[in-house]
Amino acid sequence: MSLLSTLIFLPLLAGVLILVMPSAWQSRFKYVALGTIVIQIVLSAFMYMNFNADLAGVSDQNKFQLVERLPWISIDLGGLGKLQIDYFLGIDGFSMPLLVLTSIVMLVAVLASWEIKTNLKGYFALFLLLDTAVMGVFSSLDFFLFYIFYELMLLPLYFLIGMWGGVRREYAAIKFFLYTLLGSVFMLLVIIGLYFSVTDPKTGSHTFNMLAMMDPANYTAGSIFSVVSKQMLLGVPARLLGFIVLFVAFAIKVPVVPLHTWLPDAHVEAPTPVSIILAGILLKIGGYGILRICFSIFPDAAVQSSWWLGLIGVVSILYGGLNALAQTDLKRLIAYSSVSHMGFVLLGIASVTPEGISGGMMQMISHGFLSSMLFFLVGVLYSRVHDRQIPNFRGLALLMPKYTAFVMIGFFASLGLPGFSAFIAEAFSLIGAFTSENVNGFLPRWMAVCGSVGILLSAGYLLWTLQRMFFGETRLMGGEEWKLALTDVNPREVIALSVLAFLGVLLGVMPSLAFEKMNSAVLELIRLVNPQ
Repeated sequence: MSLLSTLIFLPLLAGVLILVMPSAWQSRFKYVALGTIVIQIVLSAFMYMNFNADLAGVSDQNKFQLVERLPWISIDLGGLGKLQIDYFLGIDGFSMPLLVLTSIVMLVAVLASWEIKTNLKGYFALFLLLDTAVMGVFSSLDFFLFYIFYELMLLPLYFLIGMWGGVRREYAAIKFFLYTLLGSVFMLLVIIGLYFSVTDPKTGSHTFNMLAMMDPANYTAGSIFSVVSKQMLLGVPARLLGFIVLFVAFAIKVPVVPLHTWLPDAHVEAPTPVSIILAGILLKIGGYGILRICFSIFPDAAVQSSWWLGLIGVVSILYGGLNALAQTDLKRLIAYSSVSHMGFVLLGIASVTPEGISGGMMQMISHGFLSSMLFFLVGVLYSRVHDRQIPNFRGLALLMPKYTAFVMIGFFASLGLPGFSAFIAEAFSLIGAFTSENVNGFLPRWMAVCGSVGILLSAGYLLWTLQRMFFGETRLMGGEEWKLALTDVNPREVIALSVLAFLGVLLGVMPSLAFEKMNSAVLELIRLVNPQ
């Protein structure tokens, strides 16, 4: 088995091992999961160190790395030709950083899983299945294979939220499932349309190869998604409609306003490890899908829609920030802050400038680490007193000084203080949006100005929360009982939080660690979308 397949399927094998292990060994399940994730981190670090940053990837198979392509499903359809689905994997500058991010966030999530006490066999089996699905999504170059991994994420998440979540866990799990499934069903229709529109230049048959879908020369003349076709569907050009459908499917994952309403409910009811995975990894699949599929397969529609995408990004930044200001539940506040911060991703991508797309990618990576840190911190507090209401706490710095130090790092990093990764990410996204008017005319400058207001809102709700909960004389709703329960962070929690804090600082001081790996891919995507 090659390196990329090992990275993907190692967690699946570990999950099967946990299922066959005796229930009497349940105390060992978490160590099996931990060992698996540590091996995964070693593999992804090896891939990162040996990654050739000069190879762009994007639409050229010869510039992808660790490529694996094997025939998987082949069915003769008679007069319709042959149905061919390949096991086709590969990585480029967009997928490589996200594979490393996934490995690290899964490590933090498995450390947070120490607090799970019930049905450990089912929990860790589903946890590792989710890990396999996410790695598969970031590595797939066959659209059908991508769709299988994309849908596979639904099953473990539904049960992880619905079985180990809070009081309203069933409602939150069903809402998440229905939102994602709605986008996925229509995505499948577009995939089928693309399949019958694209031919493989080598075999002459239809294909699910995403790289062939990105090359206009491979489109069948007269097909519904053909570049040369003028066919309309529902009064909309066929390619524009395909772009919109796929964008909505991925926008649900990002999530952007108004498709975001599942996120606060899912975060509030999900157990801490699942919240970490949702914020740290799952939201990034939306941004990755927009770059890898929407912009790369439909560059003409992306140019037409860029103004609207920028507007949606700005609305998400402001709406998420204003909602975060109004929250009294700490976990819900951080959930709405994710809506705001992920708006910068869409704003940067919509600018179609090197600075904007690089900033959007950096924001995905930065937010992955920092949001994981914030949700872990909320989980630490909740595990001790089972309460997250901001007004119920005051003066926590006197009781939990180490915990307060980590909260301050997480808050200052998330609001974009210079020296942290979020500052670089948001600055580049805004620079891209600001310069877009001169470079390509896609976004007006007022969008960059409005987006910058989101940084002020972040400072408002994070600093206000810090002041209310941690400073002043200690006053707790639970009185002396809570004082005894609110012990400072233990060594396991310190390790997890230190890793995330270190990465947040490292990428703020040395952003080239990420930019160098993705730069060639960013420039190639811009050339594909806007050849001028």
